[in-house]
Amino acid sequence: MRFFGTTWLAHDGGYGLRRAAVAAGALLAAAASCAVLRFAYDGLALADVGPFVGVLVVAMFAVCSFVAFRRTWDGFSARPADPAREESLRSLKAIGFIGSLLAYFVRSLTEAPGEGLRRREYEAAVAAYEKRRAARSGRPGTAARRPKQPGTKRR
Repeated sequence: MRFFGTTWLAHDGGYGLRRAAVAAGALLAAAASCAVLRFAYDGLALADVGPFVGVLVVAMFAVCSFVAFRRTWDGFSARPADPAREESLRSLKAIGFIGSLLAYFVRSLTEAPGEGLRRREYEAAVAAYEKRRAARSGRPGTAARRPKQPGTKRR
């Protein structure tokens, strides 16, 4: 939502263009990241560390990318039940950053990432505000006051 400001509310102010830019940027960043990881893998091959280490590195990035994709995707539709656990998985999501970038790309094809969650929270907050506002009397603050009696002093 950081790239959209408040344009997601009414889909105005270049919302479609911003969504396309986020999708293209996420895909471009994921492709560049894959190229960097390829250079790192080539470095391991040049160092002649053996096939076991190469397979281990590829498996680690694959698993971390999958977990990061899944956590990022779930984060678009619901707040985490346990924020402390999400905080502890931050390093795993950092290793699997390609999965997070791909989740942003895929979600940007249908809506701004996190728009559905924010829209539900916004509509609930507006409904709660309207409910509180409707429950008020015509002149707030006057119901608790007592009418002044002639000859009595206020304390």
